[in-house]
Amino acid sequence: MRSVFHLAYNVRDLDETRSFYGGLLGCAEGRSTDTWVDYNFFGHQLSLHIGEPFSVAKTGLVAGIKVPMPHLGVVLPLEDWKPLAAKLEAENIEFALPPSVRFEGEAGEQWTMFFYDPSGNPIEVKGFANFDGIFAS
Repeated sequence: MRSVFHLAYNVRDLDETRSFYGGLLGCAEGRSTDTWVDYNFFGHQLSLHIGEPFSVAKTGLVAGIKVPMPHLGVVLPLEDWKPLAAKLEAENIEFALPPSVRFEGEAGEQWTMFFYDPSGNPIEVKGFANFDGIFAS
């Protein structure tokens, strides 16, 4: 089965949103109106609507580190993750969790980073050298 994930959530300003998702992250813009815009978020449909973003708190405990919950995430091949991490670092993005590796040498080894969009919505981007490890236990 082939599927594309769809997620819709609120942002405060569409111009800032376009600069961040389209400009910085390089996501292709899809349909839009005066109150929302769609993006191809690494192969998935992300719909961003004007409104008050959801409440976020660092309540998720992963490998001894508290991470923002809830959050949007995507898993990339490590060869795509590394240049994105370097680009975000070069743009001086403020990270909730800077680019790092977790579970090193274990099943599910992954590179990860957490950052926020201009409306305060948390995003996690993971990188895997081998996608077989995504669901490894």
